[in-house]
Amino acid sequence: MQTGEMTVADSRIDRRWDQLHTWGPYGLLGISVVLGVASAGAGTSAATWYTAWFLIAAAVGLQLWWHSTRLRRGDRRRTPSRTGTAYYVVRWALAFALTWISGVFAFYAAAGYMDADETIPGRLWQRLGLLASAVTVAGAQAGGMPFESLAQWVVFAGLLVANSGLQMVVAHLTDQEQQRARERTETITELERTNAALQQALDENAALHAQLLVQAREAGVADERRRLAAEIHDTIAQGLTGIIAQLQVVANTPDRDQAREHMGRAMELARHSLGEARRSVHNLAPVALENDGLPEALKKTVAEWGERTGVRAEFTVTGITEQLHEEVAATLLRIVQEALSNAARHARAARVGVTLSFLGDEVILDIRDDGTGFDPLALPARTRAGGFGLDGMRARAERIAGSLTVESEPGHGTALSARVPLVRHE
Repeated sequence: MQTGEMTVADSRIDRRWDQLHTWGPYGLLGISVVLGVASAGAGTSAATWYTAWFLIAAAVGLQLWWHSTRLRRGDRRRTPSRTGTAYYVVRWALAFALTWISGVFAFYAAAGYMDADETIPGRLWQRLGLLASAVTVAGAQAGGMPFESLAQWVVFAGLLVANSGLQMVVAHLTDQEQQRARERTETITELERTNAALQQALDENAALHAQLLVQAREAGVADERRRLAAEIHDTIAQGLTGIIAQLQVVANTPDRDQAREHMGRAMELARHSLGEARRSVHNLAPVALENDGLPEALKKTVAEWGERTGVRAEFTVTGITEQLHEEVAATLLRIVQEALSNAARHARAARVGVTLSFLGDEVILDIRDDGTGFDPLALPARTRAGGFGLDGMRARAERIAGSLTVESEPGHGTALSARVPLVRHE
């Protein structure tokens, strides 16, 4: 049962007990009056009738006063007090007097069994109140007071022990139920406190995750600048240097054939440098994600790469596809672009496979090729120190709390696996 359901059920039970304790004495008094009138003999004196009706009216007035006092004090939980003790004592006295007149008023006297623990403070005084009510009830059950024979006294003593014992058992069970109710209330309170703390932790985790993504985006911008600078140095700058060198030869040689040859080399270097520039600009921002989700963008990227390089390239999606947070999608797309770029430069592969797997709370990206492979421990020093190859891809994954593993061996191809948390699109 859930906490909310327990609270509603407890509230309903408390309301019913409250109604019983409020209207119970009225009902018991009404039963006693009906039975008293029905059992009254013709020889009952007028003084007895007047006294009985006076006591009945006083009992009704006492109940009305007690009811209004509780409403005025707002004592819905029936807290024991001196006023409650006075009410209990006066009611017991009225019940005792009515029982003396007619034993059927023992029903009204039994009202003392209902609320001693809610009106009288102190466990000892509560037990004494129950004993006093038991005396009244046992006296009526023994034939009414005053007793006229020893046998009545014996019967009264036995009934008093029975009533007192029964009340002690009921009081003990009531104490246990109240203890369980208190423990249940404490448990509910603790659960609510735990739920609040858990919700706070979830909110803090969401805030930290959002902050992590912001930092990843900022770090990604800086990384792109470094990557672009390295690519310009490694490709475009070197191509321009080669073009200048070829043009200098053309300018300094009188041989037309030799000049034409070097001019052709310069034009070839220019075309290559233009292609590298276009590739760098294409990889600068994940344009492929502007109109498509990550699976569609990866499918197009892999297909275009395969057409451009002539390598057989396949893309596969497994699991239930979900819309990823833009930073996660951009990171995985850049890892694929970098891996395909490395494969085109170094792997000399005939086949490349890319698989995107959605596994509940994480996303796995696998890139495999059947190329020449390499020894990961024997990478060039610049790459180990943080170049834009494997270390760059690993840094991208780690910025969004992910990881990158590499498996490769010379002559047996390469397998990359990026594993990142599945963060849904906001």
